[in-house]
Amino acid sequence: MIAYGSKVRMHYTIALEDGMVADTSVGEEPFEFVMGAGDLEEGLELALIGLRPGDKQTVKLPPDKAFGYHSPAAIHDVPRGDFPPEMDLKPGLIVSFVTPGGDELPGTVKEVSEDTVTVDFNHPLAGHEITYSVEILDVGTGKAP
Repeated sequence: MIAYGSKVRMHYTIALEDGMVADTSVGEEPFEFVMGAGDLEEGLELALIGLRPGDKQTVKLPPDKAFGYHSPAAIHDVPRGDFPPEMDLKPGLIVSFVTPGGDELPGTVKEVSEDTVTVDFNHPLAGHEITYSVEILDVGTGKAP
């Protein structure tokens, strides 16, 4: 049974309000993680507590339980000079930044001008109610399988 610290192997599908599949592991390698290690948003983890191998579950999660709400404070203008001159910056491009603490932070280019690049650091699924479907393949203890 899944509890904090469990290693979990599963297939998942994340769909948006209109039914469009935003992400899935079905047809690919199963997703493996340790419950509580921060690999999943907290709301996604909570939907798994108590499930066992062979269980399937589908839940609808509001933005605050999934990827959060879209925040205007997460949109920043970055000087064009902070990017390599050869980088083909255009709206929709996802660029990876490194925080002062060494963490990787992806951002989506929203607008490009001569002097600045507007980058949105919100999660791409922020603000969406999602339908989260899982099939649990294996549950163990310790590190991911």
